[in-house]
Amino acid sequence: MQTTLTKEKDNIVILNMTIPANEADSAYNLAANRISQYVNINGFRKGKAPKSVVERHVGVDRIQQEALDMLLPRYISQAISENKLDTVTQPALTSYNYEPGQDLQVTIQVETRPEFTIGTYKGMELKAEIAPEDKGALDNAINNFLTQNSSLELVLDRPSKDTDIVVFDFDGTCNGEKIQGGSAKGYTLDLAHSNFIPGFAEQLVGHNLKEEFTIDVKFPEEYHDKKLQGQDARFDIKLNEIKQRVLPELNDELVKKATRFSTVDELKSDIQSFIDTQRENAKRLSAENAAFKSIVDSTSIDIPQSMIDREVRAIANDYQQRIANQGGNWAQFVEAQGGETKFAQTLSEDAKIRIKNSLIVDKISKEENLTVGQEDLTSRLTQLSMAYGTTPEQLVKQFGQNPTFVNSLSQQVINDKVRDFLIDNNKFEYVEVEPAKEEKETKAKKKSSKKAEKEEEKTEA
Repeated sequence: MQTTLTKEKDNIVILNMTIPANEADSAYNLAANRISQYVNINGFRKGKAPKSVVERHVGVDRIQQEALDMLLPRYISQAISENKLDTVTQPALTSYNYEPGQDLQVTIQVETRPEFTIGTYKGMELKAEIAPEDKGALDNAINNFLTQNSSLELVLDRPSKDTDIVVFDFDGTCNGEKIQGGSAKGYTLDLAHSNFIPGFAEQLVGHNLKEEFTIDVKFPEEYHDKKLQGQDARFDIKLNEIKQRVLPELNDELVKKATRFSTVDELKSDIQSFIDTQRENAKRLSAENAAFKSIVDSTSIDIPQSMIDREVRAIANDYQQRIANQGGNWAQFVEAQGGETKFAQTLSEDAKIRIKNSLIVDKISKEENLTVGQEDLTSRLTQLSMAYGTTPEQLVKQFGQNPTFVNSLSQQVINDKVRDFLIDNNKFEYVEVEPAKEEKETKAKKKSSKKAEKEEEKTEA
């Protein structure tokens, strides 16, 4: 086989291959015989029709396509290997000239990874930002444990407090009209953990049992229901019950009853170990991010638009799948991201970051000869099986024949090895930095109870 290679813009490579006539004719004859095995031709048993009859029956083009399907994978793989092409797309057949008794001329197009010089990635001295150590983490965890094992008692002799749980009826109106989903009877709300619109739960504080009153609130400007965005609303309230949470005494008896531990000291030791592990994990993640940011900032890569477009489609498909699984509406989701134009820009920027990160990981793994062995795959399978509550054997049985799964598994191993390499081959100084206000708010929202999330879904208010 003879091959000529032409490099075009955007990392497109054209391979012009010449396959000897004898091999091309042999593949054509074999293809004609294969086709005759499964097509019905009047007057002939399957597999017995002459080639000329098969050609008239199914057409020369179909036989040529069958022959090309047999020939090309081997020759294309050979051409890519000989020319040391690092491909990112499946080779595409763009043209061919297939004539009996003549060499087969084939043109293949393939896209390769962008060539670039990576910036410094080892021997660096970097600063990694971490949040200040939470001195009250253990006490907070113990308090959460007590809260989870607390009891509720009815309150009859005082107004409601911001730590109470209240049961109430409510009926909401906006601009003189009833709010859809804005009314309920016998609704329970934890005033300390409310995801209602701002000001709602706060106005339920300080009221007596059986009291009827009205509260005024304003819906957020970015509320999911456009009709209510930024609008004033009024809710008529009837307070049916007030309950206070009573925490139990922290002692060995409670610990034995509620956990796998026997003493308070054992419980505290386990919690502290978890807190320490979480902090070490946070430090490592920050170090990895600092190293990667330094590498990305010092590395220039000209990413072809075709790669960006493919990655954008992949990210968008992931979003659509998740939205569909959650029963959401895709159009509403896009609108919530700022509309189609803004969302498209966001996807494009995300795609560029993902591609650049992937290229850098691939580059480091090759520079440092970080490879994937059978032990690596077995270890990763074990981790996955534990996460999914199954066994490695069941995972292999279900996904082992799926090339995408195997490739993903291998890429996860390479990613881990590159991260380990960056940690081991760079020096890090950990600097405590207070989280930004937005980050604090995000964490606070994540800590909100599932009960509070259900409250918002039920009332939409």
